[in-house]
Amino acid sequence: MAQDAAAGVRRAWGWVAHLRAGGTTPWSAWAEHGDRGGRVLPGAQQLELLRRLNQAGRPGPVLVERVLAASAPGRGRPDLELLGAVDALAFGPPPVDPADLPDDELVRVATSLLAEDVVAAGVPDGGTPRRTRWRRRRYRVVGDGALADPVRAALVASGRPPGGRGAVVLVLGTDVASMTVDAWTTRSLGEGAPRWTDWLAGHARRAVLPPAADPLRVARTWAGRVGQDRVRVVLDPAALPQLVGVRGPLPGPVALGADPTELARRLTQVLDLLAVPERRRALVHGTLLPRLAALGGTPLRVPEEHADWLHAAAVRVRDGLLRDGYAVVGDPDRLLPVDRPGVAEPSDAGVLALALRLLLENEEDL
Repeated sequence: MAQDAAAGVRRAWGWVAHLRAGGTTPWSAWAEHGDRGGRVLPGAQQLELLRRLNQAGRPGPVLVERVLAASAPGRGRPDLELLGAVDALAFGPPPVDPADLPDDELVRVATSLLAEDVVAAGVPDGGTPRRTRWRRRRYRVVGDGALADPVRAALVASGRPPGGRGAVVLVLGTDVASMTVDAWTTRSLGEGAPRWTDWLAGHARRAVLPPAADPLRVARTWAGRVGQDRVRVVLDPAALPQLVGVRGPLPGPVALGADPTELARRLTQVLDLLAVPERRRALVHGTLLPRLAALGGTPLRVPEEHADWLHAAAVRVRDGLLRDGYAVVGDPDRLLPVDRPGVAEPSDAGVLALALRLLLENEEDL
């Protein structure tokens, strides 16, 4: 038995050398022996991720060694042994064939490396703020985070911070289905969120919209603080520049595909361990999101099974705003769900493909 185990270890080191040289042969098809190439054998997840990288491109020696030494953050399996390289132990996870690992396990390792790349890239210099002097108005922009955050950031950058005595509260919104997707995206990039399907199922069971996707709830909250006469529900983005007192258009939401959004969700979880909250937010919005937005991809949408719940919720919000007498800028029927193209959930295979692409591109940029 000891002789068989020693032969299995030599076979494993032969496979490691093959992968280090850019090979793509699966573990189950590998038979050659090799010399020890390190203190311990890398885990099955790391080795399979390197094999996939070799299939996707030509990782350089620095990236190769980073992959082999990487850890797998978050919940999931610990580093696993290769099936056939070691004897199974009486306790702990059994050895595996790396080809049998789900894509999710490989994404865990990749996100550890990508998070390091984001931190190393830093935050780009935003340049000198451009100041505006046209019809200065006090404002607060709230509501759908995907709509409100870029507008607020642009106004602050132009020397127009929110707040002040008598500020008008602008509750930005669109159709409730899009706002529901936006609420998950914004939370994923902020304090963190469960997987899309789990998060959505929780709201659907209770038939309750996420707070940021419910303009009626947001409007009532702010009306309790500043008075209803200072609250506007804005459903027409073209009207927003005049409401805040600036010339020209304001930025719209960052368009992220479903798979890039899921990759961002997982990356931000790792960035929590690498940067303080303020730095982490700057890295996410200044460095990570522009890179992921450039990848394109099919957008996320709410599955058809939730259409009835969302339509009923939209009618409730619309009728409540009109009944309470809130000032609504734009057609209130814009709150009703519309049929938009997209996929019902991200794909682990698609997320892994994006992670491999970014790892290879990041290496080229170094």
